[in-house]
Amino acid sequence: MPAPESTAFAAGLDTLEAQQVPAARRWPRRTAAQAAPPLLAVTLVLALWQTACLLGFSDTLPAPAEVADDLGAAWRAGTLLPALGHSLARCLFGFMASAVIGTLLGLLLARIGPLRTTVGPVLGALQSLPAAALVPVAVIALGESESAVYAVVLLGAVPSIAVGILSAVRQIPPQLLRAARTMGATGRATATHILLPAALPGCVMALKQGWTFGWRALMTAELITSTQLPGIGRMLDEGRNQHDFSLVLAAVVLILALGTAIDVGVFGPLERRVLSHRGLAPDTMSA
Repeated sequence: MPAPESTAFAAGLDTLEAQQVPAARRWPRRTAAQAAPPLLAVTLVLALWQTACLLGFSDTLPAPAEVADDLGAAWRAGTLLPALGHSLARCLFGFMASAVIGTLLGLLLARIGPLRTTVGPVLGALQSLPAAALVPVAVIALGESESAVYAVVLLGAVPSIAVGILSAVRQIPPQLLRAARTMGATGRATATHILLPAALPGCVMALKQGWTFGWRALMTAELITSTQLPGIGRMLDEGRNQHDFSLVLAAVVLILALGTAIDVGVFGPLERRVLSHRGLAPDTMSA
């Protein structure tokens, strides 16, 4: 006859399994719960913005409807989608290159002490350097070209990713490495089965931060440099040159919306999935 403790333990496991199945079917509720805070924040900002316009806090501040009209006009003129597409393509291409370079550089810094001592402070300095200071360097070196824009994105994203990867690897508990060596894991096996899984949450955060730095750098480069292809930065520059506050705010709304969409729609689920597998952010928390 089984002990009461064993029976209670088995009953608890059965209860957990019974609860997990319905929870997996409640994804619409979880999606709505995750989307509600951003939508509420946008609604609050729009309400405060409209209130400021109605109360006359600023003579130059356009109403949200005016900004929406400018976005609609750009859509009808066929300039909105090309601007969004070119900016997004530039940032994606620059981010992928930055992810490869930054990840390899971060791993090298984590493995080679002298390289970490000499290159680490340089990466930290570059990470704190404003993107506006990188644009003149890239323009003088490469001219007013797409190459200069990509160089600014790389200089903005690579240091952030490399420093994040380095930090993620160096935060791995040494007990894991000692346990792996005790079990006979060496070289590639240690990197594949121990280092990479243990550093994965930090690596995701490093890539997320690299995207943010790259996106900011791209907008700064498009705003300052003159390129043949359109972009949101050029739209922002046109509004500034025309003293069109509504067009400037329309470009700012696009920059915020696209950056937030990538952050929430791509990196948010990826980060939650990685943390959920580690037991740090289980799905039941959002149910």
